[in-house]
Amino acid sequence: MKSGFVVLVGRSNVGKSTLLNTLVGTKIAATSFRAQMTRNIIHGVLNTPQGQAVFVDTPGVLKAKKSELTAKLLKRVEEALSEIDVVVYVVDPTREIGDEERFVLGLVRKIQKPKILVINKSDLPPQERKHQLEYEVFQEDFDAVFHLSALKGAHVQPLRDKVIDLLPEGHELYLDGQLTNVDNYFFMEEIIREKAFSVLEKEVPYSLTVTVDNVEDEGGLLRVEARILTDADRYKSMIIGKRGAKIKEIGQMARKELEQATNKKIYLALEVEVDQHWVQRV
Repeated sequence: MKSGFVVLVGRSNVGKSTLLNTLVGTKIAATSFRAQMTRNIIHGVLNTPQGQAVFVDTPGVLKAKKSELTAKLLKRVEEALSEIDVVVYVVDPTREIGDEERFVLGLVRKIQKPKILVINKSDLPPQERKHQLEYEVFQEDFDAVFHLSALKGAHVQPLRDKVIDLLPEGHELYLDGQLTNVDNYFFMEEIIREKAFSVLEKEVPYSLTVTVDNVEDEGGLLRVEARILTDADRYKSMIIGKRGAKIKEIGQMARKELEQATNKKIYLALEVEVDQHWVQRV
């Protein structure tokens, strides 16, 4: 059989996490229109009769914003690229090529492994994909090129087939139907963080994370205790909102998705705390 690691790489907010979820067929990684939504190396496992592909989702490369968090995420991307079997480079044809894109392309070109170019968002009308021809020029550096929609799941199966075809022969890397390397606590944290970014939009740029402190299964009810951590008092008040409106909305959205994922009733106790050093523990 075929098996190996397939890294998804690209600049921030091109749809890598959405593509990971679509390739695997279930939600593993949190998604958002916000840049730097992915902060950890997340694995999603695709099992087929021909083999097993372990897709590795990486943080998006965002060089314009200089910060401790950005530096850490870039280091994780470079580490993820060091020991892989296939590279899937994801681009967004609605965005023009800039310094970040050229930087990522430079990283990819150095890798002496099979490489696939994925031009995402094929579901959008041509007038919105106005930079597509600029990205198609990249194809000479790749073993295959696919136009697809990660969000709609359109034209994704040919990519799955090609990935398996390019993998080396080997044994299963994940056994017993395991689909990811993340545990339930991490998954819950990602869902809550996703909903926080969705509700807050651009009010709290990159300045929060989520920690799940305790999960108790009380028969038909799953009790989840979690904290949203931010690095300044002004952000804490924004997250809570007037009369608690924002934190209530975040909690309601997160609870609904967690109930769908776990098939259990959820009691979500959600608090907001200021922790100026949370980035150091990411």
